[in-house]
Amino acid sequence: MFIEKNEMRSKSSHLTVIASAMLLASLSTTGLAGELEVAGFIENATFVREDVGLSKMRNTVQIELEKAFENTGAFSSVFVSATLRGTYDAVYDLNDKEYGTRAGSNIFLEQVGLPANVLFPGQPPIPPALVPHGSGLVLPGGGFDLSRNPNSGLAVLGSQLHPTAGGVAFGVPVQPCNYDPRGCIDGYMDATLAELRSPEFNDNLDFLRELYVDAVLPLENGGEWGFRFGRQQVVWGRTDLFRVLDVVNPVDYSRHNIYDELEDIRIPMGIFTAEWRGGQTETFDDINLQFLWKFEEFRPSNLGQGGTPYAILDAGSFFRGMNNCWENGCTVANFAGGGVAVDFPQNVIGIRQANLPGSWFSGDEFGMKLEGVYKGVSFSLNALRFYQQLPSLRGGIDADNLFTPEVESQPWDYLIAFDIDFPEVTLLGGSADFYVDSIKSVFRVEVAHTSGEEFANTLRPRLFSESDVVRWVVGWDRPTFIPFLNKNRAVLLSAQIFGQHLLDHELQKGPLGPIGMPDWKDNYIGTLLIKAWYMNDRLSPQLLTAYDTGASAGVISPSVDWLISDRWRLTAAFNIKFGTGAQKFSDCRTCNPFPPFTSTPLHDNGQPGDIGLGGFEPLGRFRSGPIGMAMEENEFQVTIRYRF
Repeated sequence: MFIEKNEMRSKSSHLTVIASAMLLASLSTTGLAGELEVAGFIENATFVREDVGLSKMRNTVQIELEKAFENTGAFSSVFVSATLRGTYDAVYDLNDKEYGTRAGSNIFLEQVGLPANVLFPGQPPIPPALVPHGSGLVLPGGGFDLSRNPNSGLAVLGSQLHPTAGGVAFGVPVQPCNYDPRGCIDGYMDATLAELRSPEFNDNLDFLRELYVDAVLPLENGGEWGFRFGRQQVVWGRTDLFRVLDVVNPVDYSRHNIYDELEDIRIPMGIFTAEWRGGQTETFDDINLQFLWKFEEFRPSNLGQGGTPYAILDAGSFFRGMNNCWENGCTVANFAGGGVAVDFPQNVIGIRQANLPGSWFSGDEFGMKLEGVYKGVSFSLNALRFYQQLPSLRGGIDADNLFTPEVESQPWDYLIAFDIDFPEVTLLGGSADFYVDSIKSVFRVEVAHTSGEEFANTLRPRLFSESDVVRWVVGWDRPTFIPFLNKNRAVLLSAQIFGQHLLDHELQKGPLGPIGMPDWKDNYIGTLLIKAWYMNDRLSPQLLTAYDTGASAGVISPSVDWLISDRWRLTAAFNIKFGTGAQKFSDCRTCNPFPPFTSTPLHDNGQPGDIGLGGFEPLGRFRSGPIGMAMEENEFQVTIRYRF
């Protein structure tokens, strides 16, 4: 199947106009103060995954430009900075049976079978079987059209990580969206082959990684105002890997899950910042106040999509399979009676659409930060109003009843039919870092409270609920002499503990298993970095580990970084997961959305509600976390970079 990509959205032309206006305005008001500074690099990153083969062969060119100007009137300095990045990932061509145009195949869905009389009186036993996609039990609502949703180019949801094991599963289309449009959510997860190969060359013009104007306006009292306008990264917070305060920009997890540097995976946005720099005062060693406004149209974090090497929590596969179920119908393993594969018609279960909020210059996302130094302690106080960058699945959309031949269109409590939404969130938080001389250590602390975030919740009729959340991190850095590692150069020890607490968590024990919110009420992730230097700091081995206590899953990544010369750098690494992989939770097969057809003796007076029959899919992913859900993604990685 092949469809043409829609024309670029108008927002791309808007961005072009804005960027051009920024440059022209700067150049027309100033003279040159210096030469154009040009830097950048060319890089190849080749990753090989166990049992899969090539998982990445990303070739990158990045160019960094900066130009300063003088004679700027009231401004003491003005400069324009731009970062252009383009990549080509050859994995979609060299390993196209896994990730490209030949990915997927025909599939079979598990049916564990049922004893006699479970579905209805007089029904004989239903034996275990492997049921081809499109050959499940057809109920009065009808099956689906195999010509629209054929048994080809599919993978069974979660099959790369776990067996179905009595749970639910369905087919996920895995070819690029211009070759197979099934399950591609318009405006959210609909990348074509060209956009997967070279993601910067898309409708959002992401090859303009950064493009902004900086201007400094001195004040009579000795302070100054600093202004920055354009596409940029705004970095809040003092920690890495997992974000607490650093949430201004969304993140592209499709590059390499959580493991790339945040500098490389933040998605730059059109932002205006104004920062008052007060300098030293009678009370503070330094004090600054920053205001920010995101004027570019909202963009969520990129989670990957079905058929890509990296899809954090494998959520992209789940979303694509669910959208395919909604638009085209699908076969679901072990659904009826908890043991029979069922063919669902379209518009019964699945994901209908993604509702992306915000628009250009809407003013919906804004914040402020007070930052300073007091008696040697660097601190910040932060406030941000923004849209949740991770998706929320909201049930209660209009859908049909599977058990009646007529076509209804109405909301049903506890039905697994959703829209994707991104609710507004308010964040309040702060950070500090300080040095403790007696133990030669730097400590970093961040804490943030958010309200308005939404989470899956099978206790609620729409299968989601809000919860206030407290996230925090404590980090410790210490250069330490370890003689058996290096007698002449200190080794860096760096540890962090991340915590998350859901204040409005709901979890109960149902008749058949736990029900409610699959996310952990309290969860902790610890990281440890050991980094050494040799050969005049040109050779740097390190060991990075992380462990998720709730998921009982960890990752260990030893690597060696070799600065061959001032221009050439080679990095080799392993990325190895250990511990528990997929975990089980209620999948809402027994939520009884269509009483009396779906009622069981365990439902209170036949009323809708979850009684807890579960499996690995779909909600177990929230208990497994990004490390547990990537348990089968062990890799060897080589990166070589030439800087010019």
